[in-house]
Order: sequence, then C-alpha cells, then structure tokens
Amino acid sequence: MSGASDVNLNAAEVRDLTRIERIGAHSHIRGLGLDDALEPREVSQGMVGQGPARRAAGVVFKMIQEGKIAGRAILLAGQPGSGKTAIAMGIAQALGEDTPFNTIAGSEIFSLEMSKTEALTQAFRRSIGVRIMEETEIIEGEVVEIQVDTPVDGSAEKRGRITLCTTDMETVYDLGSKMIDSLQKEKVLAGDVITIDKASGKITKLGRSFTRSRDYDAMGPQTRFVQCPEGELQKRKEVVHVVSLHEIDVINSRQQGFLALFSGDTGEIKAEVREQINAKVAEWREEGKASIVPGVLFIDEVHMLDIECFSWLNRALESDLAPVLIIATNRGFANIRGTKYKSPHGIPIDLLDRLMIIPTAPYKEKEIRRILEIRCEEEDVDMASEALDLLTRIGMETSMRYAIHMIMAASLCASKRKANEVDVEDIRRVYSLFVDVKRSTQFLMEYQQDFMFNEISDDEDDIVSNGGLDDKSSIPVDGAEDEEIDLSDAMET
Repeated sequence: MSGASDVNLNAAEVRDLTRIERIGAHSHIRGLGLDDALEPREVSQGMVGQGPARRAAGVVFKMIQEGKIAGRAILLAGQPGSGKTAIAMGIAQALGEDTPFNTIAGSEIFSLEMSKTEALTQAFRRSIGVRIMEETEIIEGEVVEIQVDTPVDGSAEKRGRITLCTTDMETVYDLGSKMIDSLQKEKVLAGDVITIDKASGKITKLGRSFTRSRDYDAMGPQTRFVQCPEGELQKRKEVVHVVSLHEIDVINSRQQGFLALFSGDTGEIKAEVREQINAKVAEWREEGKASIVPGVLFIDEVHMLDIECFSWLNRALESDLAPVLIIATNRGFANIRGTKYKSPHGIPIDLLDRLMIIPTAPYKEKEIRRILEIRCEEEDVDMASEALDLLTRIGMETSMRYAIHMIMAASLCASKRKANEVDVEDIRRVYSLFVDVKRSTQFLMEYQQDFMFNEISDDEDDIVSNGGLDDKSSIPVDGAEDEEIDLSDAMET
C-alpha cells in the first residue's frame, strides 16, 4: 500500500509541474497600470515609467472599449527597448478576452504561402469579432436526486429519472441512455446546479448549491458555490457567441466546414465569399441578431512591410469593417521597402498622415532598476541589492534587454555554487561570459581579418566608430574589483 501511495504522490507532483506556464518577454504585463481617471501610476500591473505614452494609450483603450475608434491607426514609435510592445500588450490585457486582439510581425506576411495582401486581409478579418445572439430554451435547477435503472442482463437500455428543483417548484424528468451518459461524464451529483439545453441536450454544471456547503465529503479546493435558481425550471435564455469574420470566411469557403479551422492551412479565400458574408452580417445587424466587435490588430516591425502593403493598408482603413490598427517601429529615417525613397520610420507620408503617433522615451536608471526587480519576481530569482545595482548599471551602459537576459543566467551561476541568492560575483561571471552588442562589434573590428567576407567600407567603419565603441566601459568583471577597464580588457577576461 505504501508503494502505491508513493507512486500516486509522484504522479501528482508531475501533474503540478506540467501546469507551470512558460515565462515570456512580456508575461509580467497585466494591463496599462492606469487609475480610473486614466492617469498612469508609477508602478502598476507590470508597467513602469512611460507616463505620457501610457496616458495616450489609455485614451486609445477607452475609445476602443466604447467602439468609437474603429478604422483608426496608432503608431508606437521609439528606440529599441523603450517599451513599445509592452504598451501594446498592456492594451490587450486591459481589453480582456471579449475584444479580439491579434499580433503579427511585419516580416511574417512574406513567409506565408499566399499573397501579401491576402495575408493582411486575413489578419484584419481575424481582428473583427461578430457577436451573434440567439435565444434557446433551457432547464435550470438544483439536482435533488438521480435514479438510474440498469437491467441485470444488460440487454435493455439504461433508464432513469432526475429530480430538479428551484426555490419555487420541483419536477421529475425521465432520462434516456444518452442523458445518463452525459450526466456521468459531467460527474453530476445531488446538490449540483445544472442547466440542460433542450435543443441539443447539452448539460452544463454551474456549481454546487449553497444548501450543500456543509457536505465536506463532496467538496474540493476548486468547488464553486452558487445560489439555487429561482422561478420556473424551464426558461428562455439568450446565448451569445463571438466569432471572428475570418472564422466565418473559412467555414463558408471549405467543404469540411468548421473542421477547416483545425487544419491550420486556410489558404486564399475568394473575394466573392467575403462579399456574401459581409452582406449576411449586415443583414443580421439590421435584424438585431448580431453586432460587430471591432478588435485590434498589432503589427510589430511595421517598417518591414513594402510599398504594396502600405498602399493596401491605406485603402483598408477606410472600410466599414476595419479593426483598430496599432503598429510599432524602432526606425528613424529609413528606406520605404520596395522603393528608393526615404521617409520617417520607413512609412510613406500619406499613411503617416492617418496615424495617431505615440512616442516612447528611453527608460531612466530608477525605472530600469524597478523593471529588473519585476522581472526577478516573474522569473522567481532572488537577487542581492548590490547585484541589482550592478545589473542596473549594466542596463544603463549596454541595453535593458541585455540586462534582463542576464537574470536567469546569473541565477544558474548562483545555483551552481549552491547559493540561494544571486550575488555580484554571479553578475560579473555572466558579464564576462556573454558579450553585449558593443563589445561584440569591437571584437569584430579588431579581428575582422580572421573572418570570412570581411570587407568593410570606410562609411561603415565611420558608422561603427560613431556608435560609441571608443567609450570606456565601467562595468567590473571577474578579477577587477574597483578599477575601470576598457572593452578589449573585458573581452579578454
């Protein structure tokens, strides 16, 4: 018996481990961190700093929520590592699951097996929800008793009865074999509050009745208690389904219907199919059967789109069925892809004129330290105050992304020496093992003759030289306590 219990315990531990979610770059973002007046809090919901940008994003969020900004476009512009994607993710978290929010990268549309404009069309229609409302008859009540009659020889079908009650009435219903199987599948017991769809026979368990709250044997940590329903057992209930326009397109353009959604490869969809669906959705809207939910499409690295895509976006934003478009770029003056012309952010001037531009500023030292603290909590890493000071200093002199990447590596170094807390020596160790962009570029400049295809023009040499590579780095590494060392010494260390 003890061996069996050990096996069960280990299996439970394995199941618990599999529930751990993967930590992403923006998994600590829970919202925009605004108060009721849409004013940004200093630190809230994983967001730090960027007050003016978050305030502007809060106004956009409110307009999206009220459905007053469909067909508009917002540009998040700023240098790398200034929180553009974090703000977009904050808007997505604040909107919740009811509003469609889709994210694509600008370079993503070139790798799909379809035309660029078709990929953008599908992304647009995936970001527009259709809320379809229908009325259905249901039976809702608390289960008083379930009786199942099973023949001894097993030759006849199972029969049974279920007694349901509300605060006003109680009724007994006969059960067939399918309904009995459904009840057993949902593990319905006496004291549960359930609903039965009369059209489909689907059984949904809403929770456990408060009158059975003292039945400790039938309770678990996830038990949800609900009130016993009032009034009649049979009711008419309005059911709301939210689907995207793209899902309706796929269902109506493939022979296998809704099963095509699970195959992944939807392929190109004919314009005639979309026109018929738009007409049908407009008809549903007039009859009050459906309403449009304008969602959000976020295109990161928008400078990777070419002139054809920008022209398509110009026209698509004028459509009646257009989501809110949020785009982000870290480019300054850059070539418009597909042309020889330069433009701010690599975006054509006529499209820039349509955009509401939200600029993001570089983070200050205090803000970088707070972000690193939040990332340490998210990655479950204990770090000494002195080590956090050094990591903040590294983030200021290199980049915040580089400093964030060092957190888990330093934690592994600390666990290697059997320490529970990341110390300064762990940060120095990781800093000497993994170089940042400036030190890597300096290394290439010094040893470029040893690499293949090593030609570098005078213009490129000047660009690299003006990038700050001649500066001295004041980050101490292993074996250097207080002295300042230059970049080449750091590389040799």
